[in-house]
Amino acid sequence: AMSEITLFYSSVSSNLEIKKQQQRMQMVLDGKKIPYTLVDIAADSAEKDRMRHIAGNDRALPPQLANGSTYCGGYDAFDEAVEMEQLEQFLKL
Repeated sequence: AMSEITLFYSSVSSNLEIKKQQQRMQMVLDGKKIPYTLVDIAADSAEKDRMRHIAGNDRALPPQLANGSTYCGGYDAFDEAVEMEQLEQFLKL
């Protein structure tokens, strides 16, 4: 099945923590060979709106993960899923 995983990130975040979170998410997904699409919300405000709509939170900050139009979660939930070895369930794969 084609993966519809989307990683919403910001290319221009001055927040070091967000940068580190985005890099770790990519590293983990790449390491597990899980295909995903990177969407830069800094390049397109419509994508920021889409991310926040999917997350159900109009203040949501990147990084955020979705499977199609279904919200998976942000960094903390992702990190916990990795720790619990439940990444596939978290990503709804």
